[in-house]
Amino acid sequence: MLRFILRSLFTAAVALGLSHVLPGIHITNYWTAIILILVLSLLNAFVKPLLVLFTLPLTVFTFGIFLFVINAVIILIGSEIVKGFRVDSFWWALLFSVILSLLNSFLDKKEREQEGY
Repeated sequence: MLRFILRSLFTAAVALGLSHVLPGIHITNYWTAIILILVLSLLNAFVKPLLVLFTLPLTVFTFGIFLFVINAVIILIGSEIVKGFRVDSFWWALLFSVILSLLNSFLDKKEREQEGY
């Protein structure tokens, strides 16, 4: 549980930082970023599996590249739910989701290295 909280706080900080770097992503403050990350976690847990299931043929046909589109859609849904978070277009959502995923993967790798895996 503590790992989830720390990871969420880190991801919220990264998301807020990305909003300062990417002109198409707007997050009003750190609390909004925390709420955003919690909403995205819930969307990834409950909505994303359904989207993946419904688009499985397209995902297989594109060798998994369509999963990037699904991630962008999850970001766009999050922008509709969380006040204080706005995404200007699908392309900004796609870029935001890719960078956020890469940074989270980097964090995973560092955690595994520290634990000795």
